[in-house]
This record gives sequence, C-alpha cells and structure tokens, in this order.
Amino acid sequence: MPSTLSDQLEQVRCHAEACLYSTGSVLEVRAGISAMANIPLPPSVKYRYIAAETMIIENGVNNNRKETIGSLQRLSTALNILEKYGCNLTSSSRPKYWRAVKHNNPVFRATVDAIQGGRAVLCLYGYSNQQPDGLSFPDEVVEPDIEKVAAVTLEVMSLRMELDMLIKEAHPHPEFFERIIPSLNQKDDFGPISDAVAIPSSLRESQPLYMSLASLSQSPTSAFLPVRTANASTSTSISTRHTDNCTICAIFPVAAHCNSCVQWLCTECDRLYHSSAERANHHRTVVTSSKMRKNHSSSHPLWHCTQCTRVNSHQDILCETCKRPRLASSGSAKDEFPQPFTITEWQCKSCTVVNAGSSILCEVCERPRLATKPPATPTRPPPTPNRPAAPVLGMPGDPDSQWMCQFCTYVNYTPASVCEMCDRARPEPAKMRVKLHPPSQVKRVPVLSVKPKDPPMEDPDLRRQKLMREEGLKLIQLIRDGEKKGVSPEEVYTGMRVSGDGNILPCDWLKAELPHLLDQICATSSRAADLKAGQNQNGAGTAEDTGVEEEQTRGGGVTLSRAEAKLAWLSAGGDTERAAKQALRDRHSKVKELCSLGFTDEVRCQEVLRQSEGEVRGALSLLQRPLMEPFHQRMWSDQPEPPIDINHPDKQRVCRRLLAVYDLPSWGRCELALSLLQERTAPYSLDDVVQAVRESHDRDFIRRVLAKECPICLSDFPHSKMQSLTSCQCSVCCGCFQQHFTIAVRDKHIRDMVCPVCWEPDINDPEHLNSYFSTLDIQLRECLEPEVYDLFHKKLTEQALIKDPKFLWCSHCSYGFIYDGDQLKVTCFQCRNSFCAQCKKPWESQHGGLSCERYQSWKRENDPEYQRQGLAGYLRDNGITCPNCRFQYALSKGGCMHFSCSQCRYQFCSGCNNPFHTTCAVIHCSVTGLHAHHPRDCLFYLRDWEPGRLQALLQNKGVEFNTDTPPGTQAGLCGVIEQKDESGQQTDSACGAQTQPGHAGLCEKHYREYLVSLINGHSIDPAPLFNANELVPACRRYQVDDTRGELEDDVTYYTRILEKLIDEVPLGDKVPRKK
Repeated sequence: MPSTLSDQLEQVRCHAEACLYSTGSVLEVRAGISAMANIPLPPSVKYRYIAAETMIIENGVNNNRKETIGSLQRLSTALNILEKYGCNLTSSSRPKYWRAVKHNNPVFRATVDAIQGGRAVLCLYGYSNQQPDGLSFPDEVVEPDIEKVAAVTLEVMSLRMELDMLIKEAHPHPEFFERIIPSLNQKDDFGPISDAVAIPSSLRESQPLYMSLASLSQSPTSAFLPVRTANASTSTSISTRHTDNCTICAIFPVAAHCNSCVQWLCTECDRLYHSSAERANHHRTVVTSSKMRKNHSSSHPLWHCTQCTRVNSHQDILCETCKRPRLASSGSAKDEFPQPFTITEWQCKSCTVVNAGSSILCEVCERPRLATKPPATPTRPPPTPNRPAAPVLGMPGDPDSQWMCQFCTYVNYTPASVCEMCDRARPEPAKMRVKLHPPSQVKRVPVLSVKPKDPPMEDPDLRRQKLMREEGLKLIQLIRDGEKKGVSPEEVYTGMRVSGDGNILPCDWLKAELPHLLDQICATSSRAADLKAGQNQNGAGTAEDTGVEEEQTRGGGVTLSRAEAKLAWLSAGGDTERAAKQALRDRHSKVKELCSLGFTDEVRCQEVLRQSEGEVRGALSLLQRPLMEPFHQRMWSDQPEPPIDINHPDKQRVCRRLLAVYDLPSWGRCELALSLLQERTAPYSLDDVVQAVRESHDRDFIRRVLAKECPICLSDFPHSKMQSLTSCQCSVCCGCFQQHFTIAVRDKHIRDMVCPVCWEPDINDPEHLNSYFSTLDIQLRECLEPEVYDLFHKKLTEQALIKDPKFLWCSHCSYGFIYDGDQLKVTCFQCRNSFCAQCKKPWESQHGGLSCERYQSWKRENDPEYQRQGLAGYLRDNGITCPNCRFQYALSKGGCMHFSCSQCRYQFCSGCNNPFHTTCAVIHCSVTGLHAHHPRDCLFYLRDWEPGRLQALLQNKGVEFNTDTPPGTQAGLCGVIEQKDESGQQTDSACGAQTQPGHAGLCEKHYREYLVSLINGHSIDPAPLFNANELVPACRRYQVDDTRGELEDDVTYYTRILEKLIDEVPLGDKVPRKK
C-alpha cells in the first residue's frame, strides 16, 4: 500500500540521515541508501528536497536508448561529485575552504556545471551566495545546517544508486523511469551497457526490495544486507547463481564466496562484512582464477581510472570523468585479480601529502584531489641522457629496465629520469612490474657498434620563421627602449632602416643625426620652392612632374619647421627627396585650407604655419588673434557694456549678442525675441521679452504673458512685473502691491494685510496665520520702504505678544507690554501713568491695600464725580473687554452686538464674547454668512425683554437694582458713552437718547443693559420666565428634544422640556460674571 511504503520510506530516511551526520558507520549509510533506492515509489514521491524527476527529464531525454544511457551516466557522475560535497559538509573534520565552490575547478566544470540542476543542489546544501568566481555560503552563516545537508546528500546518494542500477538494467522497478523517459523502452541491438546481473523476476514478485526499520536497527552489520529473502527456496536459487560483481556494492569483481550467508563478495566488502564478531566464523571460499577467466571470457570486464576512481566500461579508452587515458592493460590469464578500490586515503600529486579520503582539497597545497601534477620548471633542467639503442636481451636496455610515464603512458628506458614525450620526472615508486620471461633458446648477441646518424637537414621554412621571430623580438625590444626615451615606434623603425648599421642603436642615431637630416630637408624644400618660383616668373623650364612642379612653384618663399619635416620624413619612410616633396604638398594643402576660411594673405598663412609647426588649429588661432583684439579690449576695459541695438541692420549680430548676454536656449529663441522687440504695436522692454522667451516658444502665449491687466489700476504689465500672494490666484502690479501694503501697515491693523482684490485669507484662522505672514514677510522685504517694513515687524511682534497671559494694555495710552510683577499698581513704560493690573482702572491712592471689588464699592459711596455719573459710569467701568487681546473699551454694549476690536480686529459679541465667523464649527448649523451663536442669558436675547420682566427676574433671586436718578446728572438725556458708526468711521460719543422715569437716569436701551449685567453678574438663568413661544424655539435652537407625548398636557409638557433645557444646556461660559 502507498501509505505503508511512505511510512517505511520515512523510517529508512530518518535512520540513514542520523547515521550520515552522526557517528554511524559507512555500512549503515550504504545499507540505508540501498533500501531507499529499492523502495517501489516514483521519484516525485520518494525525493523530498531535490527535484529528481525534473533533473532526469532535463538531462536524460534523448532520441534513442544509447544517448539516454550516456546522459544518465553523466548525471550519475555529477551526482557522485555532489555527494562528495555533501559528505565534506557533514564530516566532523571539514576541509579548510568548505565555504566556497569555485567554478574554475575542472572537475566541477566538467561534471556538476555540465548538467541541469547541479547548482540547485549546491544551493540546497547552503551555497546560495553568488560570487564572481563561484558559489559560497552567506557571510552570516557560521556553520552549515548539518541535518538538511545530510537529508539532501542522502537523496543524492539514493538517486545515483538508482541511476546506476537503471544503467546496468538491474533496477527492480524501471517502469517509474520509463514513464519519465520513453526512450528507455527502446531496445538496442548492442545489448546492455554493463555486465550487471539482473534480478530474477521471481525474486521481484515474491520479495519486496526495501528494508524495515527493525532490520536496520538490529545491528550495524545486519543493516548492511540490502535484500533479505523470505524462504529457503529463494535463498537456494540465489546461492547457486554466480555473479560477476559483488552482490553488495555491485561494482567490483567477486573475490570470495561465503557459504554461510550466501554472498558473492569483493575483497573490501568481504573484509568489512565479516569483520563483525557474529560472522567471524563464516566459511568463505576464494574464487580461483579459472572462475574469473570464465567470467571474464563470458562478460566484458570493467577498468578503474587511477586518477578519479571512476569505473569505466571496457570500450572506453578515456575516463568519462577526468578524460585521462586507460593506463593498465585489460585482464589476462597471468595477471592477478585487481583488488577492489576503497578511497580511505589519497596522495596529492603536487606535494605528495597523504590526505583523508573525505577531503577534496589538499591540506597543504590546497589543490584538488583530481588535479594533475604541475609541470616541472627547474631553473637548470637536469641533463637527459640520449635514448639507448634498441634493447638486446640480457643487456642493460632490455625490457626489464623499462618504465612507463603515468601521465602520457610513454615507455621510457632506465637511464632516463625524465619522460622523453612530456618532460615530466619519473616518480620514484612508479616502476612497472617485472614480467617473467621463459628461458629463451636464442643466443645472446653482443652489442654491435652503431654508426651515428647525420644531423637532419634544417627545414628552410622553419629557418625563415625562426629568423623572422628573432628580428621581430629585436624590433620589439628596440621599440620598448625608445618608448622609455620618448621616441615613437615609427621613429624607431624608420631610424633603424635609414641608419643601416646594426651596431648603432636607433635611439642614438635619432638623437645625433636626425636634427641635421631634418634641417637638410627644410633647406632642400626651400631651395626647390624658390627655384621653381623663379622659373615660373621667367617663363623658362618645364618640370617632368607637372603636379610636383606646380606645388613647388606655388610654394615660393616656403620655410618649413622641423615638425613638418619630421612628419614628411616618417611618411616617406626615410627618403629625404620624397620627404621634401611631401612636405611642400602638405604645406600647400594647409595654406589652401586657411585661404578657404577667409584668410587670403598667403605670406601671412605661411608664416603662422611655420610658427605653429604645421598645425592648422594653431595657425588659425594666430590668424584670429588680431581680429579678436577689439573684443579683448572691450572685455577688459572699465567702460560699461554698450546696450543692444535691436534696430541694427545686422540681425545675426544682434542675435549673437542676445545669445551671449542673456543665455537663451537656442538661436530660434533669439530670433523670436528680436521679432517681438521690433513690433511697433507692443512696446515691450528687452528684459521682459527675454524672460518670457526663456520660459516658452509660443508667440501667442508670450504676448499674453507680456500684457497682463492689473485689476486695481487697469494697466497692462508683463508677468514678471506682477505680484501675487500665496493665498490666492490674484495678481496685481508691483506699484499697486506696494501702495496697498504701505497703507495697510501705516494706517490699518495687521489683520487688514490681505489681498486687495479678494481680501483673502481669513486672518482670524490661527492655523494659517503664521504660514501666511512668514511668506508675506519675504515679499514685503523687497517692495516696502525700510521704515514701513520696520513698522510691519513691530505690529507682528505686538500680535504675538497679545497671546501672552502676562501682556497688559495701558488704560491711558493704549501701549502694550509684558508685566512680570505681582503688584496691582503698574506703570506704563510709554506714558509713565499708573493703572491697576487686575481691573485696568487708573490708579488712585485709595486703591492701595484694597481689592478691586472693595475699591469700586468705596468709589461709588465716596466719589462725588462717580456718584454724579450714576449708572452711566457703571456701564463705562463695566464696558467691553476684547476676549482675544483683553483690551478694554469704556463703552456700552447696547445697539449692534457685533463688535470689532481696534487692536486685534477680533470680531465678537459684546454681550457673551462668542466670536462672529463665516465658517461655523457648530454641528447642524444651517446659517451662512457672518454670525455668532449666543447663550440664552446673552444680552442679544434679553435686550428684547421689558424692564419690568427683567426686574421681576432679579426680584425672584433677591438682587437689588437702582431705579432713581442720581443727583447732579443731566435730566432727560442719557449720558452713556457708546461707539457709533458715522460716515464709515467709528466714533465714541454720548448716547443722548431720552430717559424714562424709574430707569435711574438712563434710556430704556441702556437701562436694560444695566439690568442684564446684574443678571449675568449673579448667574441668573432666564429660562424659568420663558413663555411657550420662547421655550420651544430655545429647545430647538440648542438641539434639545422637544417631542411631545400623546397624552401629555401643556403644563406637564412645558415643565418637562424646561427642566431638560436647564439640565442639558448650561449658561454661557464666556458671559462676563461677578461684575
């Protein structure tokens, strides 16, 4: 059943993993791997970590069976190397460089890197960090995950064993792999790949090929058996069958047969298996050579590579892993049977140190196990004796004195200690086995003298190549010496050709002879040019070379420089005559080039070319220097730069100046700016046009930018001369902007410093106040006069000081300052007058030692002037106080309840001090525009009550009030000071209204204000006197539920909602109390 197989697979896996990374023996691990490989489960189920099925498909799918088997063999080889990487990580003595895997390792490159999925297995081991030359563990990983590495290594071992069984056609369940690789079903005519013995079908059907955990846990030796038979008949059938290879490792040939445990074993497996005390008394029979000859005659033997221990087929000449040749010959009748190979120790071929079998790198020289010995490079190679003549039987050169090179398999003779083929030294222990020869009847012949051979004739091609190589090396050395002395390779080569003397170095010849040779070329060129020029003037003579004559004729008066002569000499290969002609041609072509640029004076061109040593750029610079002299004088003079004349006839000159002075983006922008400046209908300034053209290339857009209308003065200005605030999108001209804020700073309050067009932003919002003034300060710094800007900063400072609780306003001169004292008497720093810090009244000597309430009571009883004023003085002393800046106004609260503080421009109700605003924060408020929310005891509502009703409210609470007119007051007219709006200006003057009897000498409006001040001062709730028409709207105003019950009468209903209104809505918290 699959569940039983999965459980048994898990048991076998756990036991084998524990043996791999703990102290378990090799036999236990090998037995566990064999058991895992024989469990009949598909690879996708059996292997948990590695993608076994994917690796088999990617590496094993081919067109025919032969190619598939070859691919699986390469995959098995790579898995063998991966198995060694895993064993090194799980070993207690890991190699020194276990953290990294190098890509340049030939074994890694030929095996692991040659298959698909090899690096993924290394990543499972922990090599997850990609390096330029390989893979490594991450830096933060100190030790590998031994348990995971053991699990992955176990699966790699199991998959390799299954592949080996599949290749040898010994797999108990090949159908799992035939389903993955269909080409395995094809039958080739060449038979099986190896001589592996297939398990009989009867054994497959009757006996499961996996082991239970109990068999693994009995003992280390009992867990070694991969297959246990269930009945005697099966055991007998197996024991009678003789196999070619060991029944345990299935790799090495059989060397012994155990009759007790019915096993065909190789030498190593026999030693390990019977080392247990339980099997020490088993009787074993050594397999004789006759049996081996029979087996070898009936099957093809395998051979082991001496370098990498790979078991190869007899058809292979080179090892499949390391590609080394097969050194030993195939088995013969007289050779002993080879001992099985077990890697317990290996000797490094470089330093000959013996390393542990689990090590991949040598502990001393750190070279890989499979690396070959490095080539010997002695400073003085030992003399190699000549190969002796053909060996003669019984002489020193006979076959008994032969030795074979283990690297190239060449047979050398005893006197030679170095291989004649590969020049490698002969290893000390590497002598071939002495072959025993039967006694021969041939008579020994004395050595004959050999006539020495004549030396062979040297090949002419080889001699020519050798000579060319020597000359090339000599030239390279000369060039290198010349480079050290500052001589170019061309000069060295040409100097070597011209000097002709091999004893003189080219550099020495160039230093001594080249200057004279160059002067000779210059003189020859000058004479030839003068001669041809004279002939041209006299009209006599005809040159053979017409072209050369023309060049020389036109080159009259030519004086060459040494640099020009040197270039011509190098191009002519050292020929002085050709160099002179070439120099004249080059000079004429350069003069022609300068003339094409506008410099027609050939004599001047010849002179500047001589001064610049034939360089056209240098000559051009010398010719342009006089033309640039006026510009240089203008640049370095102290005179101001002349203005750009847009009406200059040379438009390109104007555009060049625009491009140079104003740094416009392109030539087209310069032409656009010039065309806009030349328009008669649009008188733009140069700076405005340049700035607009720098921002855009659209002509219509530039015209709109250059003609923007100011909404205040209605004049057109360019966009660069318009200013706007950050709080709105309005733009005004710089003049109107400066004038508006100058007036606002001098004559208005700080809160009036807003946009003159839309009057934004709202200064009453404290959140935006600081950010607005911080940006406005930057703009006003540039446009306001210094004294106006200082006044602006002074007002900003006062605005910030108002918020300080220790800030006081002087009651005499309206000067504000910070007062840190604790006395009531405060003296103003501005007017030097004193006032009370608490009640803000002018200071009198009677106030000393008395509280403000006692002082007011004393003044009402003893001050004749105060008594004469009566309630008008009371209303003045209890006037309006700004809740924002605490500035006091000796004004009455009657009339309009909307009051605006002249100091801070705070707008509030004079009766309850609640703010007036346009943006309401009260929930469910539907009022738009400027408004305030008043409590029910505010003068805003109580001013409509009759004086008798207000008196009744006071009488109910036992509060006394005045009704008589004080003596000395003017009869008939109200003398209360109030704020009046006259012609747009607010002035303070007496009320002047007619008084009524019983109103204490006040008009009815101010007498109501007096009674309401008493109500507010004693915190009297006016709700008990509300009638039905006042109670229901009040509940709705303050969002009190006024729903009436079905059977509720009027008295009960009004009583209930009155109590609810008093309980849920308190009196106004900002109403002035205790006055």
